[in-house]
Amino acid sequence: MKAHMRTLREFARAQRESDSPPATPKLFKALEDFGRERLSTHFYMRDFLYSEISAIYGIPNIPCDPELAVEAGRGLCKSLLEPLHRTFGGIVVRSAYRSPVVNAFGSNHGFNNFGSNEWNRAKHIWDWRNDDGSMGATACIVIPWFIDTKQYRETCDWRPLAWYIHDHLPYSEMVFFPKNAAFNLNWRERDPRRKIKSYATPRRLTESDINETEDHSAEYLGFPSFRG
Repeated sequence: MKAHMRTLREFARAQRESDSPPATPKLFKALEDFGRERLSTHFYMRDFLYSEISAIYGIPNIPCDPELAVEAGRGLCKSLLEPLHRTFGGIVVRSAYRSPVVNAFGSNHGFNNFGSNEWNRAKHIWDWRNDDGSMGATACIVIPWFIDTKQYRETCDWRPLAWYIHDHLPYSEMVFFPKNAAFNLNWRERDPRRKIKSYATPRRLTESDINETEDHSAEYLGFPSFRG
């Protein structure tokens, strides 16, 4: 085990047992090294660690199992985020990894769109496998190319982007939000759910019995060619 991974594990264990374990130069260096872990061509772990709760309330966003967080992050980046980056010329990560401590704080204090730790296993909590033992990871992202299109500016309709991703990528779940067509994009190691939901109308776009061979290309005319 890498030294910085061991340091992060030790801090996360102390964090679960104490409200405020001491931050040390050793922890700072470990987190710095952790942020340098490369997940894919364009993404590093540091890109996914920012948390408003962590910044405002002083709760370090540090994984209990950093090795698993990196492995799950690589699955998310290589399978989903890299193809989107290549196709659309870049994406913006709004939020992504949450430690169990950070997520529990948000859930227990009623922050918007925070599910429980149990619900967020293999979603925002990358370092906790779901109940079937599968790893997974979620990132909330914005695609500037899409929100700058005339179609989106005039209609705020997120569905063309949802159908494009549905037809081209092995996602597990997408959840769209009203502002800037931001959406949670979830990757699962096994048995992706292929679900699309939204906090804006319509509330849901796909069901479990969707016909995966159906062509939805008419829904996203003018989109760039997919670069998988």
